Amino acid sequence: MVKLNVRDWLYVEDHARAIDLIFHKGNVADTYNIGGFNEWKNIDIIKVVINTVDRLLGRKEGEDLGLITHVTDRLGHDQRYAIDSRKLQKELGWEPSLQFEEGIEKTVKWYLDHQEWMDNVTSGDYMKYYDNMYGGR
Repeated sequence: MVKLNVRDWLYVEDHARAIDLIFHKGNVADTYNIGGFNEWKNIDIIKVVINTVDRLLGRKEGEDLGLITHVTDRLGHDQRYAIDSRKLQKELGWEPSLQFEEGIEKTVKWYLDHQEWMDNVTSGDYMKYYDNMYGGR
């Protein structure tokens, strides 16, 4: 049986903008949840990502959907993470600036435009650096 895990998704720059707003305008010692008012099933997210990558690489949209592999959930894995951002919205006027699909497109474009960065991360050099800098602490 495939479980349909649900998460609230938010573009990284919107998240950073919310943190900045809370830092400068939020009440000291108050808690503000940052979410996108945008819950998606994980399987639907990966389909949007694959379709976006296919389109941006000039492939037929959906061509690589066959790459999806279902894995067993780890024990205790939450099926849903819910974020209630209404306090942030009401008190500080914050809202996401992008629709989800726009954020995914910008994110995918960034990765495609930064292949050298990707190569460094996926080569294992990043982990060597991480172990060198932080290992044994």
